[in-house]
Formats: sequence, structure tokens, C-alpha cells
Amino acid sequence: MTSDSDSRALGAFLKARRAQLTPRECGLPEPDSARKVAGLRREEVAQLAAISVDYYTRLEQGRVRASVPVLTTLARALRLDDDQQRYLYELAGRTDAHPRRRRPAQRLRPAMRRLLDQLAETPALVLGKRLDILAWNPAAVALYTDFAAIPAHRRNYVRLLFTNPVVRQLHQDWAHDAREAVAALRMEAAADPDDPDLAQLVGELSLQDPDFRIWWAEHHVNSASYGTKHYRHHLVGDLTLDCDTWTSPDGSGQRLMILTAEPGSPSHDALRILTSWTTQQPSTDRTEDLTR
Repeated sequence: MTSDSDSRALGAFLKARRAQLTPRECGLPEPDSARKVAGLRREEVAQLAAISVDYYTRLEQGRVRASVPVLTTLARALRLDDDQQRYLYELAGRTDAHPRRRRPAQRLRPAMRRLLDQLAETPALVLGKRLDILAWNPAAVALYTDFAAIPAHRRNYVRLLFTNPVVRQLHQDWAHDAREAVAALRMEAAADPDDPDLAQLVGELSLQDPDFRIWWAEHHVNSASYGTKHYRHHLVGDLTLDCDTWTSPDGSGQRLMILTAEPGSPSHDALRILTSWTTQQPSTDRTEDLTR
């Protein structure tokens, strides 16, 4: 159990640490006006850690004992290094529960790479945990955006759907597609509720987009592996594409998402034109440490 002095010290440490961070460092939008307090606000830390503002406030005030999952997400939200994490756990009286080890980076399976290389006229993506985009082919670049120009730790399908203007405007019924993506992310959360990277993603998008915040709170889930996408591309116009997702049988959680058009349809012809304009480039696997 923690003593009153430890609880006060924990609260002081949390307040001091959030005062040292800026919204930009945490991937949050810059404020429009001058801030009254230095660093992050309590509600911003709570959102990044995917906990309630009331719970975080009581934690800073020493009125509640933090669980191990909460400490894990707080350490990620506050950008704590190894020494600071150990100190956090000690103050919280959780020295018997060490911070979770960094997870191995998600690596593209060789079979997935071969499939991408063979799909010349078909947009395809490989999705990993949290719907991170691990790899893509040139046709996917032609349809969506230049994924290579996006920092590796920001290449997430749901994040791009909400924050990337090009990807967002591509969807004719953005609200429907975005809500379905949030529901799929909810399924990811059920599989690994203590994932700190998922908590950080949810916190970031909850702060940046009110629609995401509302849809996430609705707790809708979706594990559909197929459907129809309606796009409006700035070069070739309207596209109606079948979207099918195939899960790798090796238990890695990697999924191949393929978009196709009915042969002979206007969408099929437009997709062939679009992909023919794309310069050939190798698909890229995301080898950076996704735990950041």
C-alpha cells in the first residue's frame, strides 16, 4: 500500500511532468490562444491516457490508487523514460508490477510482401495491430496517398481517416466509413485492452475530433471482413470498389486489405487508368519500433 506522503509525491510528480510537456510534443493541436498554465492540462493527460478527467484529478490529489494498466498508459502519455517509469511505479506502490516490456516491432510477413508485389493493378494494404499500416503497393499509393511521406509511427488507417485531408476527402460517405473504422478499432481494444499505444491513439483522436470521441463512447464493434467503398478520386472521379480483408493464418494479426472493381465497370476502367499513372516503387514494410 502507498502512504499519504507517497500519494502526495505521486501527484506532485504527475503535475511536474505534465508541466514539462507541450501539446505539440504529444501530437495535440496547438492552442489558438495563450494558455493559463504551462504544459498539458489535466483533461489533455486524461484523454491521452484514455481515462476520465475525474479519475486523473483524484490521482493527482492522492485520493485514489492507480492500477497497473493506468500507470502504463500514463507513462506513455507523459513520455516517461525508463528511470521515470520506475520512479512512477515506486511512488504508486507497484514495484512488484514492472512496466511492460517494449513490444517487438511489427514485421511484414514475407508472404504478405510477395502478395503485394504481385498485385500490380489492385490497391492493397497490409494492416497490423491497431490497424497500423505495415505495407502497401503502388496501386494503393495511387488511390490513397504517399504513405512513405508519412512518419512511420503515424501510419495508422484510422488516424489517417480522421486527420489526413486527402484520405478523408476520398471517401464519399466519410461519416459511415469512419464510424465503421472506429468500430473495428474497438474490436482491437477488446483483444488487448492494456495496449498503451492503442490508448495513446484513442486519446489523441478523442482530443482532435469530436466525431471520434462520440463514436468511440458508443462502443459499437465491427469485425466485418468485406464491404463496398465509395470513393471520389480527384483524378479519375467516382469509384465503387469491393473491399475484402484476409487475415494471416499465423496468428500475427496481420491482414491483407484488397480493393477491386467489377470487370467491365466504369470503376474498373478508372482504376486501371489510375494505377497506370503510378510509377513503380517497391512496397515498404514498417520496421520501426511501433511501441515508440
